[in-house]
Amino acid sequence: MKNEIKNIGVDVIDLQIKGLKKLKNSINKSFNDAVNAIFKCKSKVIICGVGKSGIIASKISATLSSVGTPSFPISASDCSHGDLGRITKNDLLILISYSGNTSELRNIIKYAKSTKVKLIGIVSNKDSVLYKSSNIKLLLPKVKESGLGIVPTSSTTNQLSIGDALAIAVMNKNRFGKLDFKKFHPSGSLGNKLKTAGDLMLTKGKIPFINENQVIRNALKIINIKRLGFLVAINNEGLTTGIFTDGDLKRLMQKKRNIENLKIKSFMTRSPYVVEEEMLASDVLHQMNRKKITNVCVYKKNNKKKTIGVIHIHNLLNNLS
Repeated sequence: MKNEIKNIGVDVIDLQIKGLKKLKNSINKSFNDAVNAIFKCKSKVIICGVGKSGIIASKISATLSSVGTPSFPISASDCSHGDLGRITKNDLLILISYSGNTSELRNIIKYAKSTKVKLIGIVSNKDSVLYKSSNIKLLLPKVKESGLGIVPTSSTTNQLSIGDALAIAVMNKNRFGKLDFKKFHPSGSLGNKLKTAGDLMLTKGKIPFINENQVIRNALKIINIKRLGFLVAINNEGLTTGIFTDGDLKRLMQKKRNIENLKIKSFMTRSPYVVEEEMLASDVLHQMNRKKITNVCVYKKNNKKKTIGVIHIHNLLNNLS
């Protein structure tokens, strides 16, 4: 019995894999046209489907919005009761239907034609009303469904996949990067993964600055006050010239007895590892582990000599866990 159930699961997935292979081979110029139409849309991308295709429409719309293309789904049935007013002539309309002849879509198609709204049809029937009425036709291959051959499974997987493909292609065309993505995902695990050095750094009064000409006696006082285990040495112009760590202090104490009046610039580490404020915090942590360091200075854009913040490894670990 267990094997029989397992085999059913395998068969369902196998049918979907076969469907996806067909979909992969069906990608053609129409896909390029659809991507360009979405990219050029100056208003909203409105997506609609009926039944299971309606659920897929909602997911595709959410994905587009999350990667910088304003989009929302609409209900096909509600469009017959006032929601057609949500569609304007500057919008782009995407209709999803396996058969392409679903009665609920006819009013939307008619409205799109009368208002000259550009229509992208995602459909598997070349003889359908949707296919014939679409400005851009994405013809998906006909596939075998699971569950008596009638439950929407392989077909909805293909619809979802073509939607994901469109969204990612448009994202790349928009040059939508990680920092852009971060703006739309400030919370949760994605937000944590996309935090930058600038998000986590200590700034202003918390930065352990010290003039490079200061003596060890004064350096020790600041290390004890700031409690970060290192100092950022700067010159008279406020530019970073090196760092002085508690490890440097311990090694110096082992070599010399009278160190209080020695200048830190003679013993600091020059040209320390620094990071740009937009570097991903996860990348900063990786580099700190690789270099076996516990603190870094943060700079803005190309000004590596001007420290605007510092990061301690404990702060990174607490925020990325």
